[in-house]
Amino acid sequence: MSALVVHFLTGLSNAASLFLVASGLSLIFGVTRILNFAHGSLYMLGAYIAFSCVNYLGNTVLGFWGSVLISALVVGLVGIVIERLVLRRLYRSSELFYLVATFGLVLIIQDVTLFIWGPQDMLGPRAAGLDGTIDIGGSRLPEYDVALIILGPLVLVGLLLLFGYTRWGMLVRAAIQDREMLSALGHNQARIFASVFFLGSFLAGLGGAVQIPREPVSVLMDMSIIVEAFVVVVIGGMGSILGAFLAAVIIGELEAFGVLVFPESTLVLMYLIMVVVLIVRPWGLLGKPIDGGHHSTQPAAFVLPGGMYRLMTAVVLAMLAALPLVAGAFTVVLATDILIFALFAASLHFIMGGGGMVSFGHAAYFGLGAYCAALLVVNMDTPMSLAMMLAPLAAGLAALVFGWFCVRLTDVYLAMLSLAFAQIVWSVVFQWYQVTGGDDGLIGIWPAEWASDRNVFYYLTLAICAGGVLALRRMLFAPFGYALRAGRDSPLRAEAIGIHVRRQQWFAFTVAGAFAGIAGGLYVFAKGSVFPTALAIPTSVDALLMVMLGGIETLAGPVVGAVVLVGLEDELSRLSYWRLLLGIMIVLICVALPQGIVGSLRDWYLSRRVWK
Repeated sequence: MSALVVHFLTGLSNAASLFLVASGLSLIFGVTRILNFAHGSLYMLGAYIAFSCVNYLGNTVLGFWGSVLISALVVGLVGIVIERLVLRRLYRSSELFYLVATFGLVLIIQDVTLFIWGPQDMLGPRAAGLDGTIDIGGSRLPEYDVALIILGPLVLVGLLLLFGYTRWGMLVRAAIQDREMLSALGHNQARIFASVFFLGSFLAGLGGAVQIPREPVSVLMDMSIIVEAFVVVVIGGMGSILGAFLAAVIIGELEAFGVLVFPESTLVLMYLIMVVVLIVRPWGLLGKPIDGGHHSTQPAAFVLPGGMYRLMTAVVLAMLAALPLVAGAFTVVLATDILIFALFAASLHFIMGGGGMVSFGHAAYFGLGAYCAALLVVNMDTPMSLAMMLAPLAAGLAALVFGWFCVRLTDVYLAMLSLAFAQIVWSVVFQWYQVTGGDDGLIGIWPAEWASDRNVFYYLTLAICAGGVLALRRMLFAPFGYALRAGRDSPLRAEAIGIHVRRQQWFAFTVAGAFAGIAGGLYVFAKGSVFPTALAIPTSVDALLMVMLGGIETLAGPVVGAVVLVGLEDELSRLSYWRLLLGIMIVLICVALPQGIVGSLRDWYLSRRVWK
């Protein structure tokens, strides 16, 4: 019994740590509607700064807790700098552009951290005065865990009092309800946003600082915490501080006891919880439907390609066909990768631009297509052509099942449910060593003899990917595509004229998954191997970056985004601190070209024609 009590209290301490980070993320989203992917980086900065401060001030009670406070304040100021220099310039852009820009900030902060503190993990000291343990019926509980159990509810009460009984809290709640009216009444909306970003960043820094006695300080802390924080916020309800606390406690306790019952479940348990909660309560435990606010995420109507567009497409295809004749072997291999990821990005753009559905887990279908083809070759000696035909079938079937649940949600809840399904698939692949090879992956999957020459495989990839992209575009201008966009722009009107919006979205979700599976089937033969990273979150983020950088409102956007992102990663990865350079370029593109590369160039061209 005492061991169960200790596990229960350990779950509460873990929940308190998670709540500190998630509360800041929920607060920022609730007021500004910013999906701050860099929130985990602020958490990491908090840990590093606290570690340095403790070493400088000394590990006394005053030194430790003073370091925690200093760290949180510094990170809060960093948050204001981020809001003023980057995010404030994007307030007129699509909300999804915040995610792209903050991902660029993740890369920047990661390399700056590496430059200042180095790549090695650092073990923080135990908190002075709380370095012992408490005996509970023969089981031991660290005193520091008790301090965290007390700190979490104190922060919750403090936030509730701040928002419920202060003038600033009243203004923040008014900003959540109606930002335009608040601004019309003469209140400085920008100042409120900056103060909210300071408080949210302060809480992220506080969450990282209090972790230094519990885990090593490393540059991997940012990615490990941000997904958990997003899950907590979504389960609790976006913008609900109390909901975030409740969700953190639920996840903390279930993970604490899940280790005892089924250790393998730790990788997937919180995603299973999120799936159940979102299916039962689509807005989270204490959340409410999200108001679109003043940042429309709905893309404009696509324009049917004209003669000039068709001519440019023909010229590009002719140049791609001639590439192996003038380029070296490395360039051909790089072009093959770009084509594959262009199809992958186009499949995501099909549901984002055409259906208004954002997926954070699109890599699931890319990876399933790759693993399906690889398993058929490895286990059944299946010919490459048949394996590639079955790859989109497997991915499409998964999208058919997952999409049935996803299309019942909207906005960030749909995106996070798609992420949950993708992470469940990833965990199965990662842990099923007997079939998938686990972390070792599957290797030795090379093209058939007739396609073994790199130029032949390039032409095969060009034909399939170009055909796939053109087929997706053709569907957008078929009656199905018009009906899909009608449901995107005005669901009620679409339903009123007889369009089954949810069915259209479900079919589009399945089609997008199948085309992602085609890209995955090509990918495994291009690389000769496949690993669980093909289904992981970074792969989904890459697809989202390609779509947004190119321009979600344009047909050519995902293709151009794939060229830019893959090309930049290849060129910059040869340099020291390449993430810093890539992050800067991503942020600059977001700030300078708020409609994406193609969208901004299109707007510039149209404006010149108008003035002429």
